[in-house]
Amino acid sequence: MNLSHIIDGHPDDAPALISRGRVTTYGALRQQVGSMRGALTRNGVGKGDVVALLCGNSRYFVVSYLAAIGVGAIVSPLNPTSPAPEIEGELHVVKPTVVVVEPSAVATWLQIPSETRNAVRIVVATEGHDIAGAITIDECLQGETAPIIDVEATHPAVYMFTSGTAGSPKAAILTHNNLLTNIHQANVAEHLVADDVTFGILPLFHIFGLNVVLGTTLASGGSVVLVQRFDPVATMETIADRGITVMPGSPNMWMALAQMDHATPHGFAGVRLALSGAAKLPEQISHSMSARFGLQIQEGYGLTEAAPVVTTSIGMTWTPGSIGRPVPGIELRIVDENGDDVLLGDSGEIWIRGENIFAGYLNDPEATARVLTRDGWLRTGDIAVVDEDGHLYMVDRVKDLIIVSGFNVFPAEVEGVLSAHPDVAEVTVVGTPHPHTGEAVRAYIVTRNGVHLDEDAIIDYCRTKLARYKCPSKILFVDTLPRNISGKVQRFALK
Repeated sequence: MNLSHIIDGHPDDAPALISRGRVTTYGALRQQVGSMRGALTRNGVGKGDVVALLCGNSRYFVVSYLAAIGVGAIVSPLNPTSPAPEIEGELHVVKPTVVVVEPSAVATWLQIPSETRNAVRIVVATEGHDIAGAITIDECLQGETAPIIDVEATHPAVYMFTSGTAGSPKAAILTHNNLLTNIHQANVAEHLVADDVTFGILPLFHIFGLNVVLGTTLASGGSVVLVQRFDPVATMETIADRGITVMPGSPNMWMALAQMDHATPHGFAGVRLALSGAAKLPEQISHSMSARFGLQIQEGYGLTEAAPVVTTSIGMTWTPGSIGRPVPGIELRIVDENGDDVLLGDSGEIWIRGENIFAGYLNDPEATARVLTRDGWLRTGDIAVVDEDGHLYMVDRVKDLIIVSGFNVFPAEVEGVLSAHPDVAEVTVVGTPHPHTGEAVRAYIVTRNGVHLDEDAIIDYCRTKLARYKCPSKILFVDTLPRNISGKVQRFALK
């Protein structure tokens, strides 16, 4: 077994990647990946070594990723835009033998203390660079090829850092079998085919981009248009120029497209599958995209530790707000605080089990034990409810729960009410300490088109729709909400 076999068997002349206007066919991709395997092998990189990627969405990321796992190494994709201290901390966790650095990350790489950089035996620069002692990827791609080696199903393929929404990212161990299983699970639902062209805006150093966008598309023989930065106008041009048929995105992408003034339904006519993940998509955005452009966005649910897809609404009657049903091969339970199944219609924590579930957190058995039960159930920390048709609806995260005078307040419920206000563009709700009630509800609001809103009026609006203890006691109006690269609001940055 080896995950890198996903590019085998497709026609040599079929397009695999489109990056910076350059088309790389499957034949060329296999050749480049084979040469990169050869370079890694000649430099003594093999089974169990770690290859860290400081790269954005590019051909070089894909070639390095597939080559490294092909020789049995473990890939750790890192965000090249992260500050140097964050990258340094991640390097200390995974201890790479090789680091691949793209031009935009060179300055940050050189800011990392020399002691940490010198612990890396091989540095590969993707293009022109100022890194002393580095080799170029072009040198790597000009040598002899090396074969793919077989590894055990349980052999780690990726050390993927979680999104760090609690401020303390951990490296999740994802095996070859975890990733291959989830590629199959996702494609059973998505039915990607060789003619599909996938919009690759989601970052490849995030599990959604790596295994859903890239992995699933390459396994099906389709092509991925790799995009470095999101721009609504450029996106519409790419859809037209490249014949995009599959559009995975995050909520902030869909929000921006929904607000475009000059876009027309014709611009999305070729898109057969629109997906949203990584965070909850506001229902008004779903309705807006459907009403304006005839595009029904399918939501799902996943997390890094599940490689990532858990549920999907593909194949269901379109129901904005629902995250669908579990994909094949996943057992799912909704449980209470005692681990007992809740009654139909009651909310509880999502527990899941299947071959896609990760092997644990790297060098952190305590954190692993907190989320993995002895019989293989993953405690997700996410709260959901199931209706009588088996459709799941996300409520909130356990750790985001606000307790006001002993009463539970789910931020998502309050956010849903505020999002329905015609002058509210975005909102996030957090809990803040309160001397009398334990916690109080605080809302951060971005208004539409800079409209001025009165704090007291908004609080009164909430009181017409929510129990008094659920209503914000304080509202702050902000220009933007802090988000991580996957589009999730970083609540901890607001507390």
